[in-house]
Amino acid sequence: MKKNSSIYIAGHTGLVGSALVRKLKEKSFSNLITRSHAELDLTMQSDVEAFFQEEKPEYVFLAAAKVGGILANNTYPAEFIYTNLAIQTNIIHAAWKTGVKRLLFLGSSCIYPRDCSQPMKEEYLLTGPLEPTNEPYAVAKIAGIRMCQSYNRQYGTNYIAVMPTNLYGPNDNFDLETSHVLPAMIRKFHLAKLAANGDREAVMKDQTRFGPIPKDDIMVNPAVVNLWGSGAPCREFLHVDDVADACVFIMDLNEKNFDSLLASRTPALINIGSGTEISINELALLIKDIVGFEGNLIFDKTRPDGTLQKLLDISRLSNLGWKPKISLKDGIRNVYKWYLN
Repeated sequence: MKKNSSIYIAGHTGLVGSALVRKLKEKSFSNLITRSHAELDLTMQSDVEAFFQEEKPEYVFLAAAKVGGILANNTYPAEFIYTNLAIQTNIIHAAWKTGVKRLLFLGSSCIYPRDCSQPMKEEYLLTGPLEPTNEPYAVAKIAGIRMCQSYNRQYGTNYIAVMPTNLYGPNDNFDLETSHVLPAMIRKFHLAKLAANGDREAVMKDQTRFGPIPKDDIMVNPAVVNLWGSGAPCREFLHVDDVADACVFIMDLNEKNFDSLLASRTPALINIGSGTEISINELALLIKDIVGFEGNLIFDKTRPDGTLQKLLDISRLSNLGWKPKISLKDGIRNVYKWYLN
Protein backbone atom coordinates (compact mmCIF):
# COMPACT_ATOMS: atom_id res chain seq x y z
CA MET A 1 0.00 0.00 0.00
CA LYS A 2 1.16 3.52 -0.78
CA LYS A 3 0.80 6.22 1.85
CA ASN A 4 -1.85 7.96 -0.27
CA SER A 5 -3.73 4.78 -1.29
CA SER A 6 -7.49 5.01 -0.74
CA ILE A 7 -8.30 2.66 2.16
CA TYR A 8 -11.85 1.89 3.36
CA ILE A 9 -12.25 0.72 6.96
CA ALA A 10 -15.69 -0.86 7.37
CA GLY A 11 -16.73 -0.68 11.01
CA HIS A 12 -14.33 2.11 11.94
CA THR A 13 -16.10 2.99 15.20
CA GLY A 14 -15.89 -0.53 16.61
CA LEU A 15 -13.19 -2.21 18.66
CA VAL A 16 -11.06 -3.42 15.72
CA GLY A 17 -12.04 -0.74 13.24
CA SER A 18 -11.05 2.14 15.52
CA ALA A 19 -7.73 0.40 16.23
CA LEU A 20 -7.13 0.04 12.49
CA VAL A 21 -7.73 3.76 12.00
CA ARG A 22 -5.26 4.57 14.79
CA LYS A 23 -2.64 2.21 13.36
CA LEU A 24 -2.99 3.42 9.77
CA LYS A 25 -2.69 7.05 10.86
CA GLU A 26 0.31 6.14 13.00
CA LYS A 27 1.94 4.65 9.89
CA SER A 28 1.14 7.84 7.90
CA PHE A 29 -1.56 6.46 5.60
CA SER A 30 -3.47 9.61 4.76
CA ASN A 31 -6.40 8.66 2.50
CA LEU A 32 -8.73 6.79 4.88
CA ILE A 33 -12.41 6.32 4.01
CA THR A 34 -14.97 5.79 6.77
CA ARG A 35 -18.75 5.86 7.10
CA SER A 36 -20.89 5.66 10.22
CA HIS A 37 -23.94 3.39 10.35
CA ALA A 38 -26.13 6.49 10.03
CA GLU A 39 -24.32 7.40 6.81
CA LEU A 40 -24.20 3.88 5.31
CA ASP A 41 -26.22 0.81 6.29
CA LEU A 42 -23.95 -2.08 5.32
CA THR A 43 -26.86 -4.55 5.29
CA MET A 44 -28.40 -2.70 2.32
CA GLN A 45 -26.86 -4.04 -0.90
CA SER A 46 -27.84 -1.13 -3.14
CA ASP A 47 -26.42 1.43 -0.70
CA VAL A 48 -23.14 -0.46 -0.36
CA GLU A 49 -22.72 -0.81 -4.13
CA ALA A 50 -23.46 2.89 -4.66
CA PHE A 51 -20.87 3.79 -2.02
CA PHE A 52 -18.19 1.61 -3.66
CA GLN A 53 -18.97 3.02 -7.10
CA GLU A 54 -18.58 6.55 -5.75
CA GLU A 55 -15.46 6.08 -3.60
CA LYS A 56 -13.71 3.22 -5.45
CA PRO A 57 -11.35 2.29 -2.58
CA GLU A 58 -8.15 0.47 -3.49
CA TYR A 59 -7.94 -1.48 -0.20
CA VAL A 60 -10.65 -2.64 2.19
CA PHE A 61 -10.46 -3.72 5.83
CA LEU A 62 -13.75 -5.49 6.58
CA ALA A 63 -14.04 -5.08 10.36
CA ALA A 64 -17.78 -4.37 10.51
CA ALA A 65 -19.76 -7.08 12.30
CA LYS A 66 -22.36 -7.80 14.94
CA VAL A 67 -20.46 -9.31 17.87
CA GLY A 68 -21.15 -10.39 21.45
CA GLY A 69 -20.51 -12.92 24.18
CA ILE A 70 -22.25 -16.21 25.07
CA LEU A 71 -25.42 -14.53 26.39
CA ALA A 72 -25.84 -12.32 23.33
CA ASN A 73 -25.21 -15.20 20.90
CA ASN A 74 -27.71 -17.41 22.72
CA THR A 75 -30.35 -14.68 22.87
CA TYR A 76 -30.12 -13.25 19.34
CA PRO A 77 -28.95 -16.06 17.01
CA ALA A 78 -31.04 -14.88 14.05
CA GLU A 79 -29.67 -11.34 14.28
CA PHE A 80 -26.10 -12.62 14.46
CA ILE A 81 -26.32 -14.81 11.38
CA TYR A 82 -28.42 -12.41 9.25
CA THR A 83 -26.52 -9.20 10.02
CA ASN A 84 -23.06 -10.69 9.54
CA LEU A 85 -23.96 -12.54 6.34
CA ALA A 86 -25.50 -9.39 4.88
CA ILE A 87 -22.60 -7.07 5.75
CA GLN A 88 -19.81 -9.29 4.47
CA THR A 89 -21.68 -10.43 1.34
CA ASN A 90 -22.46 -6.86 0.29
CA ILE A 91 -18.93 -5.57 0.87
CA ILE A 92 -17.05 -8.47 -0.71
CA HIS A 93 -19.26 -8.46 -3.80
CA ALA A 94 -19.06 -4.67 -4.19
CA ALA A 95 -15.28 -4.82 -3.78
CA TRP A 96 -15.05 -7.25 -6.70
CA LYS A 97 -17.36 -5.17 -8.89
CA THR A 98 -15.27 -2.02 -8.38
CA GLY A 99 -11.81 -3.62 -8.70
CA VAL A 100 -10.52 -3.39 -5.12
CA LYS A 101 -6.85 -4.45 -5.11
CA ARG A 102 -6.83 -6.23 -1.75
CA LEU A 103 -9.47 -6.98 0.89
CA LEU A 104 -8.89 -8.23 4.42
CA PHE A 105 -11.86 -9.90 6.12
CA LEU A 106 -11.85 -10.21 9.91
CA GLY A 107 -13.30 -13.45 11.20
CA SER A 108 -13.16 -15.06 14.62
CA SER A 109 -11.49 -18.05 16.24
CA CYS A 110 -14.97 -19.47 16.97
CA ILE A 111 -14.96 -20.78 13.37
CA TYR A 112 -12.92 -23.77 14.54
CA PRO A 113 -14.58 -26.97 15.83
CA ARG A 114 -15.58 -27.10 19.50
CA ASP A 115 -13.29 -30.04 20.24
CA CYS A 116 -10.49 -28.90 17.97
CA SER A 117 -6.91 -30.08 18.54
CA GLN A 118 -4.79 -27.43 20.24
CA PRO A 119 -3.26 -25.16 19.14
CA MET A 120 -5.71 -24.62 16.29
CA LYS A 121 -4.19 -24.60 12.81
CA GLU A 122 -5.85 -22.96 9.82
CA GLU A 123 -6.35 -26.34 8.16
CA TYR A 124 -8.61 -27.49 11.05
CA LEU A 125 -11.47 -25.39 9.64
CA LEU A 126 -14.62 -27.50 9.05
CA THR A 127 -13.15 -30.68 10.53
CA GLY A 128 -15.76 -31.07 13.29
CA PRO A 129 -18.92 -29.69 14.97
CA LEU A 130 -18.94 -26.06 16.12
CA GLU A 131 -19.53 -24.75 19.64
CA PRO A 132 -23.38 -24.57 19.89
CA THR A 133 -23.48 -21.35 21.92
CA ASN A 134 -22.15 -19.22 19.04
CA GLU A 135 -22.80 -21.41 15.99
CA PRO A 136 -24.85 -18.86 13.97
CA TYR A 137 -22.09 -16.27 14.28
CA ALA A 138 -19.43 -18.85 13.43
CA VAL A 139 -21.35 -20.09 10.38
CA ALA A 140 -21.59 -16.52 9.08
CA LYS A 141 -17.85 -16.01 9.50
CA ILE A 142 -17.07 -19.32 7.79
CA ALA A 143 -19.23 -18.19 4.87
CA GLY A 144 -17.14 -15.02 4.68
CA ILE A 145 -13.92 -17.04 4.51
CA ARG A 146 -15.33 -19.29 1.78
CA MET A 147 -16.57 -16.24 -0.10
CA CYS A 148 -13.07 -14.73 -0.13
CA GLN A 149 -11.64 -18.05 -1.33
CA SER A 150 -14.32 -18.45 -4.01
CA TYR A 151 -13.88 -14.95 -5.42
CA ASN A 152 -10.11 -15.47 -5.51
CA ARG A 153 -10.61 -18.73 -7.38
CA GLN A 154 -13.20 -17.54 -9.90
CA TYR A 155 -12.27 -13.90 -10.37
CA GLY A 156 -8.58 -13.77 -9.46
CA THR A 157 -9.14 -11.33 -6.60
CA ASN A 158 -6.73 -10.83 -3.68
CA TYR A 159 -9.00 -11.32 -0.66
CA ILE A 160 -7.68 -12.76 2.59
CA ALA A 161 -9.40 -13.68 5.86
CA VAL A 162 -7.71 -13.32 9.24
CA MET A 163 -8.82 -15.16 12.37
CA PRO A 164 -8.05 -13.11 15.49
CA THR A 165 -8.18 -14.67 18.91
CA ASN A 166 -10.23 -13.06 21.74
CA LEU A 167 -9.67 -9.31 21.50
CA TYR A 168 -9.90 -6.49 24.00
CA GLY A 169 -8.96 -2.82 24.11
CA PRO A 170 -10.21 0.78 23.97
CA ASN A 171 -13.74 1.22 22.53
CA ASP A 172 -14.70 -2.30 23.60
CA ASN A 173 -18.30 -3.21 24.41
CA PHE A 174 -18.83 -3.08 28.19
CA ASP A 175 -22.56 -3.82 28.17
CA LEU A 176 -23.02 -6.59 30.74
CA GLU A 177 -25.59 -8.44 28.63
CA THR A 178 -23.75 -8.44 25.30
CA SER A 179 -20.02 -8.01 26.00
CA HIS A 180 -17.23 -10.57 25.88
CA VAL A 181 -15.67 -11.99 29.01
CA LEU A 182 -12.73 -9.63 29.56
CA PRO A 183 -14.53 -6.26 29.28
CA ALA A 184 -17.47 -7.70 31.25
CA MET A 185 -15.10 -8.63 34.07
CA ILE A 186 -13.51 -5.17 34.09
CA ARG A 187 -16.89 -3.52 34.47
CA LYS A 188 -18.23 -6.00 37.03
CA PHE A 189 -15.22 -5.60 39.31
CA HIS A 190 -15.25 -1.82 38.87
CA LEU A 191 -18.97 -1.54 39.70
CA ALA A 192 -18.57 -3.79 42.72
CA LYS A 193 -15.71 -1.61 43.96
CA LEU A 194 -17.83 1.52 43.55
CA ALA A 195 -20.81 -0.09 45.27
CA ALA A 196 -18.67 -1.36 48.14
CA ASN A 197 -17.43 2.21 48.63
CA GLY A 198 -21.01 3.50 48.60
CA ASP A 199 -20.32 5.71 45.57
CA ARG A 200 -23.80 5.70 44.01
CA GLU A 201 -23.09 8.80 41.94
CA ALA A 202 -20.18 7.09 40.19
CA VAL A 203 -22.34 4.00 39.60
CA MET A 204 -25.01 6.11 37.89
CA LYS A 205 -22.38 7.83 35.71
CA ASP A 206 -21.02 4.43 34.71
CA GLN A 207 -24.51 3.29 33.74
CA THR A 208 -25.01 6.39 31.59
CA ARG A 209 -21.75 5.77 29.73
CA PHE A 210 -21.63 1.98 29.36
CA GLY A 211 -25.25 0.84 29.49
CA PRO A 212 -27.79 -0.50 32.00
CA ILE A 213 -26.74 -2.46 35.05
CA PRO A 214 -28.80 -5.65 35.48
CA LYS A 215 -30.58 -5.98 38.81
CA ASP A 216 -28.28 -8.67 40.11
CA ASP A 217 -25.82 -9.38 42.88
CA ILE A 218 -23.37 -6.62 41.88
CA MET A 219 -25.52 -3.98 43.51
CA VAL A 220 -27.30 -6.23 46.03
CA ASN A 221 -24.10 -7.63 47.53
CA PRO A 222 -21.09 -5.56 46.37
CA ALA A 223 -18.72 -7.66 48.48
CA VAL A 224 -19.09 -10.52 45.97
CA VAL A 225 -18.66 -10.71 42.19
CA ASN A 226 -20.36 -13.64 40.46
CA LEU A 227 -19.07 -14.87 37.10
CA TRP A 228 -20.44 -17.42 34.66
CA GLY A 229 -19.13 -20.98 34.48
CA SER A 230 -16.47 -22.87 36.38
CA GLY A 231 -13.50 -20.66 35.63
CA ALA A 232 -11.65 -23.66 34.19
CA PRO A 233 -11.76 -22.90 30.44
CA CYS A 234 -8.60 -21.41 28.97
CA ARG A 235 -8.58 -18.51 26.55
CA GLU A 236 -6.04 -16.58 24.51
CA PHE A 237 -6.30 -12.78 24.49
CA LEU A 238 -4.77 -10.16 22.24
CA HIS A 239 -4.83 -6.38 22.59
CA VAL A 240 -6.68 -4.78 19.70
CA ASP A 241 -3.71 -2.54 18.86
CA ASP A 242 -1.69 -5.69 18.23
CA VAL A 243 -4.32 -7.19 15.92
CA ALA A 244 -4.52 -3.89 14.02
CA ASP A 245 -0.76 -3.94 13.63
CA ALA A 246 -0.95 -7.51 12.31
CA CYS A 247 -3.72 -6.65 9.84
CA VAL A 248 -1.80 -3.71 8.39
CA PHE A 249 1.33 -5.89 8.27
CA ILE A 250 -0.54 -8.56 6.25
CA MET A 251 -2.25 -6.09 3.93
CA ASP A 252 1.06 -4.37 3.25
CA LEU A 253 3.02 -7.57 2.46
CA ASN A 254 4.99 -7.55 -0.76
CA GLU A 255 3.36 -9.30 -3.69
CA LYS A 256 5.43 -12.49 -3.32
CA ASN A 257 4.53 -13.05 0.34
CA PHE A 258 0.88 -12.06 -0.13
CA ASP A 259 0.50 -14.42 -3.07
CA SER A 260 2.11 -17.21 -1.04
CA LEU A 261 -0.67 -16.88 1.54
CA LEU A 262 -3.34 -17.13 -1.13
CA ALA A 263 -1.66 -20.16 -2.72
CA SER A 264 -1.01 -22.16 0.47
CA ARG A 265 -2.80 -25.32 1.62
CA THR A 266 -5.32 -23.18 3.50
CA PRO A 267 -5.72 -20.27 1.07
CA ALA A 268 -7.04 -16.89 2.17
CA LEU A 269 -6.89 -17.75 5.90
CA ILE A 270 -4.37 -16.81 8.58
CA ASN A 271 -4.55 -16.84 12.40
CA ILE A 272 -3.67 -13.83 14.56
CA GLY A 273 -3.02 -14.44 18.25
CA SER A 274 -0.65 -14.08 21.17
CA GLY A 275 0.43 -17.72 21.31
CA THR A 276 -0.30 -17.95 25.07
CA GLU A 277 -3.42 -18.78 27.08
CA ILE A 278 -4.83 -18.14 30.55
CA SER A 279 -7.69 -19.76 32.50
CA ILE A 280 -10.82 -17.68 33.11
CA ASN A 281 -10.17 -18.01 36.84
CA GLU A 282 -6.63 -16.64 36.48
CA LEU A 283 -7.93 -13.86 34.24
CA ALA A 284 -10.53 -12.91 36.86
CA LEU A 285 -7.90 -12.74 39.59
CA LEU A 286 -5.64 -10.60 37.37
CA ILE A 287 -8.43 -8.13 36.59
CA LYS A 288 -9.58 -8.12 40.23
CA ASP A 289 -6.08 -7.06 41.26
CA ILE A 290 -5.73 -4.38 38.53
CA VAL A 291 -9.15 -2.87 39.33
CA GLY A 292 -8.48 -3.00 43.05
CA PHE A 293 -11.60 -4.91 44.10
CA GLU A 294 -11.11 -6.37 47.57
CA GLY A 295 -14.22 -8.56 47.84
CA ASN A 296 -14.82 -12.21 46.98
CA LEU A 297 -15.12 -13.97 43.62
CA ILE A 298 -17.65 -16.76 42.98
CA PHE A 299 -18.13 -18.78 39.78
CA ASP A 300 -21.68 -19.90 38.95
CA LYS A 301 -21.18 -23.46 37.70
CA THR A 302 -24.80 -23.72 36.55
CA ARG A 303 -23.91 -21.34 33.71
CA PRO A 304 -22.26 -22.57 30.48
CA ASP A 305 -18.49 -22.56 30.07
CA GLY A 306 -18.37 -22.57 26.30
CA THR A 307 -15.39 -24.25 24.62
CA LEU A 308 -12.88 -25.49 27.21
CA GLN A 309 -9.77 -24.45 25.32
CA LYS A 310 -9.11 -22.10 22.39
CA LEU A 311 -5.49 -21.45 21.46
CA LEU A 312 -4.48 -20.47 17.94
CA ASP A 313 -1.47 -21.75 16.08
CA ILE A 314 0.15 -18.52 14.85
CA SER A 315 3.17 -20.08 13.14
CA ARG A 316 2.11 -18.92 9.63
CA LEU A 317 2.08 -15.29 10.73
CA SER A 318 5.17 -15.67 12.91
CA ASN A 319 7.10 -17.11 9.97
CA LEU A 320 6.35 -13.92 8.04
CA GLY A 321 8.04 -11.90 10.77
CA TRP A 322 5.17 -10.56 12.90
CA LYS A 323 4.77 -10.95 16.66
CA PRO A 324 2.60 -9.24 19.33
CA LYS A 325 4.06 -6.43 21.45
CA ILE A 326 1.59 -5.87 24.32
CA SER A 327 1.54 -8.23 27.34
CA LEU A 328 -1.85 -9.21 28.81
CA LYS A 329 -1.17 -7.47 32.14
CA ASP A 330 -0.05 -4.23 30.48
CA GLY A 331 -2.94 -4.41 28.05
CA ILE A 332 -5.57 -4.78 30.77
CA ARG A 333 -4.03 -1.89 32.70
CA ASN A 334 -4.20 0.20 29.54
CA VAL A 335 -7.88 -0.67 28.97
CA TYR A 336 -8.87 -0.01 32.59
CA LYS A 337 -7.17 3.38 32.43
CA TRP A 338 -9.13 4.13 29.23
CA TYR A 339 -12.33 2.92 30.92
CA LEU A 340 -11.83 5.28 33.87
CA ASN A 341 -11.06 8.27 31.69
